[in-house]
Amino acid sequence: MKDWIEGLSNRQQQLVRAWLPTAEVVVDHSWGLVGTTVLELRHEAELYIVKAGDENDHHLAREIQAHHRWLRPWTSIGRAPELVNADHDAKIVVTRYLPGRLVEGTDAEHEPHTYRQAGELLADLHEQASVGDTEFEAREQEKTLRWLDKPHRIDPDVVTRLRCMVESWPTPPSRLVPTHGDWQPRNWLIHEETVSVIDFGRCDLRPAFTDLARLSAQQFRSDASLEAAFFEGYGADPREQAAWHRNRIREAIGAAIWAYQVGDAPFEQQGHRMLADEPHR
Repeated sequence: MKDWIEGLSNRQQQLVRAWLPTAEVVVDHSWGLVGTTVLELRHEAELYIVKAGDENDHHLAREIQAHHRWLRPWTSIGRAPELVNADHDAKIVVTRYLPGRLVEGTDAEHEPHTYRQAGELLADLHEQASVGDTEFEAREQEKTLRWLDKPHRIDPDVVTRLRCMVESWPTPPSRLVPTHGDWQPRNWLIHEETVSVIDFGRCDLRPAFTDLARLSAQQFRSDASLEAAFFEGYGADPREQAAWHRNRIREAIGAAIWAYQVGDAPFEQQGHRMLADEPHR
C-alpha cells in the first residue's frame, strides 16, 4: 500500500481501504501535469482504476456526474469503464478496469476504422438528450475573456485583436447535448480492434460540435480520410460555420494559456498554431 498512499489524501485512503481492502498497485497511470492521481489496482484477482483529485481539482465532480447520467450507452456494451464507487466530497472514483491500450501513439491512431468507431460512440453519447440554452455563448465569451487575463505567451498585439473580436461576438441560443469534452485518441482505448472510451472529467452539456475541436486541430488536420471515416460513423456534420469559428478561437486560447500554466509545451504550441490557423481580425 505504501507505493500509492502518498498520492491520496487521508480520506481517499480510508475510502479505498473500505471499498477495496486487499488492493495492491499494479500501475500508476497519473499524468503528472495536474493534481489527479490515477492508479490501476488489483483486488481479489480483479483489476480496478482509482482516480483521485487534489484540493484544486475541478474534474472529478464532472466525472461522477457523467457516470451517473450519461455513460450507460457505452458501459452497457463494455465500451467505457463501469462505476464501482465514488465520493463527490472526497473527489475519488473507482471503476472496473477496461482492457486495452491508448490509441494515441499506436498504429490505430492512423487507421480510419478507429475513427469510424469513435464517430459511432460519440453519436450514441450525443443522441441521449438535447436542451436549449440561451446563455451558453455568453458564458463562454466571458470565460474566454477571463483566460486572456491570465499569464500566457500570446503576443500582445494578437491579444488586443482577440479581445475586440470576442467582445463583438453575438450570443445566440444554443442546443446542448452530453459531450465528452476531450474527444481524441489520448482518451480512447483499443482492444482486439474495438475502441472504448475513458476520462470523463470534462463531460458536460455543450453544443455537439465542441467535441470535434481536438480532432480538427490534430488528426483531421493531417489526414482527411480520418475525418471522412469519423463522419461515416457519426452521421451529419454538426458544425455551423460561425459557431464553429467562435469555438475554434475559444479552444485555441484555452489551450495556449492552460498549457502554459501547467508546463505542457507541445499543447501550448498547438494552441498557438490553432490561433494562427483561425482569422481573428
